[in-house]
Amino acid sequence: MSRVANNPVTLPKGVEAKLAGSEISVKGSKGNLSLTLHDDVQVAQEDEVLKVSAKVPSRKSTAMAGTFRALINSMVVGVSEGFQKKLELQGVGYRAKAQGKKLNLTLGLSHPVDYEIPEGVTVETPSNTEIVLSSADKQLLGAVAANIREFRPPEPYKGKGIRYADERVFRKEAKKK
Repeated sequence: MSRVANNPVTLPKGVEAKLAGSEISVKGSKGNLSLTLHDDVQVAQEDEVLKVSAKVPSRKSTAMAGTFRALINSMVVGVSEGFQKKLELQGVGYRAKAQGKKLNLTLGLSHPVDYEIPEGVTVETPSNTEIVLSSADKQLLGAVAANIREFRPPEPYKGKGIRYADERVFRKEAKKK
């Protein structure tokens, strides 16, 4: 069985955590994040350390305690350092351009795609074929990156599409006569 919940979450300098009932909020230089705790999970704060534990010693509550420990740790890392996802566009004529809170994509479709970036996520395009997303919220960042990738996922024959920077696309051999 996993023992993730047994590891305490240490708060780095400049990060504050507040517990109010079943709500925990973490504040740092990159922003503020909050999370509502599950009924089976309790969090105790001792100086700069957060300890997550299960209220009842059952298998389900231990699993939930480990999950919430990981979520709280992601919140602490997010407000102190932040998270980043990189996407690459591969294909002739595929381009991306960030304009404020909008991302303009040309993906070989009959129309350009304008994607509205949600609050809490910043987008940069260092080149025409690169998109860099950054945020303090890991879950929101992953959802935005997946939504952008969904417009044109990489296809297996030519490898064209939007892919994560560290993604490896398995290429198929073309049909033979």
